[in-house]
Amino acid sequence: MTVRRERVATSLGGAVGERIDADLAPVDADLARRYPGDPGTRQPVHTVYVPGDVFAADTIRSWGDQALAALDEHAPDAASFAAVLGLPDGLAEPVHTRVRAKLEREPVDDLRVDFEDGYGGRADADEDADAARAARLISAAYANGTAAPYMGIRTKCLEAAVRDRAIRTLDIFLTGLMTAGGLPDGLVLTLPKVTYPEQVTAFVRLLEAFEEIHGPTVGRIGFEIQIETSQAVIAADGTAAVARMIGAAEGRATGLHYGTFDYSACLGVSAAYQASDHPAADHAKAVMQVAAAGTGVRVSDGSTNVLPVGPTAQVHDAWRLHYALTRRGLARAFYQGWDMHPGHLPTRYAAVFAFYREGFETAAARLAAYVARVGGEVMDEPATAKALSAFLLRGIDCGALDTAEVSRHTGLTRTDLDGFATPRRLRAPVR
Repeated sequence: MTVRRERVATSLGGAVGERIDADLAPVDADLARRYPGDPGTRQPVHTVYVPGDVFAADTIRSWGDQALAALDEHAPDAASFAAVLGLPDGLAEPVHTRVRAKLEREPVDDLRVDFEDGYGGRADADEDADAARAARLISAAYANGTAAPYMGIRTKCLEAAVRDRAIRTLDIFLTGLMTAGGLPDGLVLTLPKVTYPEQVTAFVRLLEAFEEIHGPTVGRIGFEIQIETSQAVIAADGTAAVARMIGAAEGRATGLHYGTFDYSACLGVSAAYQASDHPAADHAKAVMQVAAAGTGVRVSDGSTNVLPVGPTAQVHDAWRLHYALTRRGLARAFYQGWDMHPGHLPTRYAAVFAFYREGFETAAARLAAYVARVGGEVMDEPATAKALSAFLLRGIDCGALDTAEVSRHTGLTRTDLDGFATPRRLRAPVR
């Protein structure tokens, strides 16, 4: 049977399209440079801050052991842990099992040795020694396999009063890493209390100067920008300063981290109401989220300062609060947060694992139907397939899901999922 094709008529010549291509070439280049999309790498589910004078070779293992001890004391089995957090019966055992396994195998995803608020002002000789020790211990941890996937330091900020100290601590730390064998793949730096994009650019220049001396690949050292001031969100002219900060990082920014308590205090929120679910926090994080979308810069939620310590009833209350805040953040697409105490680890991982396991089968079914072009209750588009794949990949990366079970439910490999989650921009084939 011969299929007759409809005769197609056009009015515009090829020169028109060529002219449009030429006109938009700068925009195409700018779009590719500014909005490369998510890097597709593993994102830690949290960042743990440990003061520079406290950090030790066994810190990560100690946090895991303390978290396991808290579980043993305050929720010794799956049923009791599920009862505290309100987990449904079907999730109680798998979540509890995975939480314990995570705490035994890899209790911390991302650790920052802190030389800022958690460290305070010290004698220069003391901070010099602590910065050098941090470099030595982190290098050793990566060498012997005890490191967290991501590790680094938070220096003091680049405001005039502490600028010299911040530069010196950064120099000592990075030089120590190079002396000990080089920069680890999981290295992350944090620049706190940024108020102007020029401070971000200055940090870039510091890193460039270091790279020129030591020879790491240009642009190798990235950093997070900590958003803790009102000026970082809305500049004096009313524009979103945080968007300009991403540009000022010249491709080195890896994350925007919300600082719950400094930011709340900056806006005059009283201490009793400083929390990551305050309306002021939601506004700041929404601006951060929009500014970072598509840039490859990831956004991290803040923390709670309510610690799970004391009698069991008090620990349970703190766990419920932390679990609820973490689940709230996940639902709002904040896949990372801060944890301030070992007792927060059980509820961090419980919230993360429950989030992905609750949504797993539905997400897998929707993606499988999309791939097979099978109709269902929801008509999904390519953008949704991208989100579904990203959801499953984050679940695998954090340990909530297993690659085999995802493949079994979707019929897709890890490579397939990566392809949907980070699709390449395609040029239209013909005009």
